[in-house]
Order: sequence, then structure tokens, then C-alpha cells
Amino acid sequence: MKRFFCLLGFIIIFSNFYVNAQEHQTEIMLGLRRRILVLEIEAKVLDRNDTGETHEIIWNETHYRTTFPGNPVGIKLVGSNVAVQVQFTPVIRRHGNVLVTHGQIFINDPEKGICHYTSFQTIPLEFGEIIHFYPLGTSANAMGQFASSIEISLKVYPQAVSIE
Repeated sequence: MKRFFCLLGFIIIFSNFYVNAQEHQTEIMLGLRRRILVLEIEAKVLDRNDTGETHEIIWNETHYRTTFPGNPVGIKLVGSNVAVQVQFTPVIRRHGNVLVTHGQIFINDPEKGICHYTSFQTIPLEFGEIIHFYPLGTSANAMGQFASSIEISLKVYPQAVSIE
């Protein structure tokens, strides 16, 4: 009988510890959930005519990615003679949020071989604002031999905000 009460006491103490641990874990999860950010990334390939004006979407894809502030989210686009890799890192600060972008472009140029270009940008960030990113540039001169241009549109939301 003594063993029974001892075992019962142990079960009660353990169950209280288990309930407290679950409550603490729930608080941690709620705290982390408040920090989760959703990135809505829409990538488009736009066809352009002889004058360099874009007029038709020839490929379009949208992704929703979740991350924490300071963790990068990447996207990679691969074509026949070009590969574009972009990382977006949302940074939450007291005096204004920013989005850090790191773009890398690999181009197979018939005259020069494989060329590599990289860029870093820090952009002020407001939640829900649309940010447009053109890895190959926006003008016909910047795009060189490409008959198409790439446009990446991005929106960043806190996890609690619904995405429309």
C-alpha cells in the first residue's frame, strides 16, 4: 500500500510537471507564431517586341513561403542560357523594416563564356506593399541578347494577416 501511494504521488507530480511544460511550450509556440512572416513571391517572364517594350506574360508562377525575420527565402529561375537565383531576407527593426535582396545571374554568352553578376540591395519594407525586382534590368540595353525579361513581385505579411 505504501508503494501505491508513493507511485500515486510520483504520477501527480509528474503530471503537474508535464502540464506546466505543455503550457510553457504553448507560450513559446505562440511567441514564435507571432514572428512568422509570409512571403508571396510571383515570378513572371515577359516577352518583349522589337522596340524593347514588354507586352505579354509567357510564364507566371506564384509561391507562398514562410520564414522568420533574418532568415532568407530563395527562388531560382533557369532558362536555356540564363540562371537567376534571388534570396529575400526580411529584417524587422525598431526604426523601420527592410528587405535585403541578393541576386545572382549566370549567363552563358557565346562570345565570353559563362558570366556571373551579383547584386545586393536593401529596400525599405512595409507589410503588404508590393516590391518589384528585375534581375535582368528593365531596359532593352540592360537585357542585351534576351528576348524576354524577368519580373519578380514580392509581398511580405506577418503570419496573422490574411493573404488576399
